[in-house]
Amino acid sequence: MTRFGTIWIDPSLLHLPPSRDQGADPGKLQRQISRHGNSTKGMPTLLGLRAVDGAIVVYDGVTRATRIAKLLPGQKVEIEIIDVLATPAAWLPTVGDKLP
Repeated sequence: MTRFGTIWIDPSLLHLPPSRDQGADPGKLQRQISRHGNSTKGMPTLLGLRAVDGAIVVYDGVTRATRIAKLLPGQKVEIEIIDVLATPAAWLPTVGDKLP
């Protein structure tokens, strides 16, 4: 896996991938909230893609990003940029747009 760096960002600003444009799966989100609450301790780093327009798209971790955005508004999370998209992505909804 190629690495392009790690950044810290408010998860509500992350763009959702087209395959998850409706946001986190409600059942999985509820299970994560039950198990982990608002803790980020031990949470795996999110993986993301940087689009040509600068937007960051979640590649792995939509549910984790949603849980933190919902329970800890404004809290930044670590996301590892693993690739660059050749297309713009700012048009995609963000985690914040789809918060339950």
